[in-house]
Amino acid sequence: MNTAIKVERPRAPANQDPTLGSEYVQSLHMIERLHHLLLDVIKDEFDRTGSSDLNAVQALLLYNMGDNELTAGELKSRGYYLGSNVSYNLKKLVEMGYVDYERSETDKRSVRVSLSAKGRQAAAVVNRLYQRQLGSVETVAQVSGEELKGLNKALGRLERFWIDQIRFRL
Repeated sequence: MNTAIKVERPRAPANQDPTLGSEYVQSLHMIERLHHLLLDVIKDEFDRTGSSDLNAVQALLLYNMGDNELTAGELKSRGYYLGSNVSYNLKKLVEMGYVDYERSETDKRSVRVSLSAKGRQAAAVVNRLYQRQLGSVETVAQVSGEELKGLNKALGRLERFWIDQIRFRL
């Protein structure tokens, strides 16, 4: 028995640009693929440096933490990670010595985390990767600063749109 599922693609209303729906869906697929590729690039960098005990999500978490002292909730509220992923990965990072933690004096349920020396070294690997890529993104990928500026502006508006979709249940 063949039970193929037909996926409905969004169609633009009659008064909209007919390519909007297909371009929107293509953009969504591209964002998803780019995120996965970024994780692959980071993982490859750590494999090359001999630090394969970290996965790419954990390395990116360390990079995004930077020099800040944060709670898991703050990491989640910044929009980087889902709640269960933050808790799981922070626990693993503490166990592996990449993150230091300290319980709050006033609220024993609250834990503040910061990078250990080992965590700062891992974050530096990601930073060096980004700096190396920055040296060739324009010449090799032929992506200019102006194009990135326009991309960031569009992605920022899309982010705001999605936040509003969630917040106001649109």
